[in-house]
Amino acid sequence: MSDDPSTQYWYNMKTGEVEKGYQSSVVDRVGPFSTHEEAEHALEKLRANSAKWAEDDAADDRR
Repeated sequence: MSDDPSTQYWYNMKTGEVEKGYQSSVVDRVGPFSTHEEAEHALEKLRANSAKWAEDDAADDRR
């Protein structure tokens, strides 16, 4: 895997498509991901991260 983000995969939030390299505006894409398959599951990853952060925040509020 290359560490160069211009050769990695991105998920375009506007179109719902996976892109390789910088094909769309930075405001429309999330990533980078190492593989096309990882980028295809970007929304699932974002939802899981969001749920974890909300859980962590709630735990911090209880302290």
